[in-house]
Amino acid sequence: MCTAATYKTNDFYFGRTLDYEHSYVDEVTITPRNYPFHFIKNESVNSHYAMIGMAYVVQGYPLYYDAVNEKGLAMAGLNFPGNAVYHESVSGKDNIAQFEFIPWILARCATVGEARRSVERMNLLNTPFNEKLPVAQLHWIISDKDESITVESVEGGIKIYENPVGILTNNPPFDMQMTALNDYMGLSAGEPRNTFAPGLELKKYGRGMGAIGLPGDLSSKSRFVRAAFVKMNSVSGDSEQESVSQFFHILNSVDQQRGCCDLGGGRYEITIYTSCCNAARGLYYYTTYDNHQITLVDMYRENLDGNAVIHYPLAKGERILEQN
Repeated sequence: MCTAATYKTNDFYFGRTLDYEHSYVDEVTITPRNYPFHFIKNESVNSHYAMIGMAYVVQGYPLYYDAVNEKGLAMAGLNFPGNAVYHESVSGKDNIAQFEFIPWILARCATVGEARRSVERMNLLNTPFNEKLPVAQLHWIISDKDESITVESVEGGIKIYENPVGILTNNPPFDMQMTALNDYMGLSAGEPRNTFAPGLELKKYGRGMGAIGLPGDLSSKSRFVRAAFVKMNSVSGDSEQESVSQFFHILNSVDQQRGCCDLGGGRYEITIYTSCCNAARGLYYYTTYDNHQITLVDMYRENLDGNAVIHYPLAKGERILEQN
């Protein structure tokens, strides 16, 4: 399971955790402007916005988990098992395979408004990339510096939700995730106020008691509530280092540690990687489960007018600074 988040200081930041029991060949991947995207039911797009993100590159094709394009539009797909439904081709719609969704939007859209209009014309197909890669059950967050939406393809078709918190996890559907926040409206980053009963003198005995009741388990709904609370109350400086550091602290609040989510058979769900992209500047930062050092790939250090994807393997293995 996973968590995606947005954050804004002087620049706009977007990223996610990818939580799973094993990794594919995840690589930071840059798709330049002239890479030809071939779509199953639509004409190829040979010239488009450049993008950077995390992908599994198969046969030269970037299967993006999350990405940001050069206009600052960001998108991530998160597991949505049991609820995601894709369909056969429909006349009069843009019929897009599930694995084509991120490149279809980021190749041509500069804002959430443009993405929303594109999604409204869309039908997501139940076509796999190949016989070894079945169709993933996902829903998506699409964000720019001004707003976020959540997109879900379900039995009744595509639903688009405004996402005022800029957070997405997995199940339940997004409208139910937002409803869950109502159960925690009494939480506060400040000191608690005694409303327990008239005439009963109660006193705080430590710091942070305003957030008593904030869920700490690893379920999707609880991670949504916790990430939303942490993100919405986060304070940092505006510098790049301060902003990036704070973003990782936000997502670290929902880390999954090996052993705490037991899937049986010696398999455990862990946070495989955590990403943070400065969407305004094309700077993609990440950490991995076994390497907490923040690593950076700069999209603008590459030739963005090329026609082949550029991908970097993840830096793994813990790196420890020996200070003496």
